[in-house]
Amino acid sequence: MGERKEKNPKESLVETRYVVMPDMVNSYGTAFGGKIMSWIDMTAGMVAQRHCEKVVVTASIDRISFKAPVYVGDHVILQAAVNYVGDTSLEIGVSVNRENPFTGEKVKATTAFLTFVCLDENGRPTTAPKLRPETKEEKRRYENAKIRVEARKELIRKLKKEGV
Repeated sequence: MGERKEKNPKESLVETRYVVMPDMVNSYGTAFGGKIMSWIDMTAGMVAQRHCEKVVVTASIDRISFKAPVYVGDHVILQAAVNYVGDTSLEIGVSVNRENPFTGEKVKATTAFLTFVCLDENGRPTTAPKLRPETKEEKRRYENAKIRVEARKELIRKLKKEGV
């Protein structure tokens, strides 16, 4: 087996945009959280695919925080990038902003962290390319993700110990 390829987060980042339509909102006129979650999962999945250059699957949505409502007619801008890569899994961070299409005003609406697993041609976990953070921001996101990864592993160890 050869040396693991390295990639910079810029090589696989994705930015996409949607408009919130009337059939996407609840009776209060705000976007369904599930709709935004599906956009997050899709966008993060594209990032993971671009990084791994293989099939990927969502292993978990580790955190999603709804910070501000999104309304009918708002543009929703999703920006996603690889934060951290382990052996076969990677954490993708997604930032969601709502934008008023008439004023250009942007508000952070949602943030999320998802874990994906890179798969080989037999559907088995396989080694993902290493991550090479370069900028100060990429390095900050990498270090923060490392803390989250360790916290998740510790939680799993504790739950297994308790038989959960």
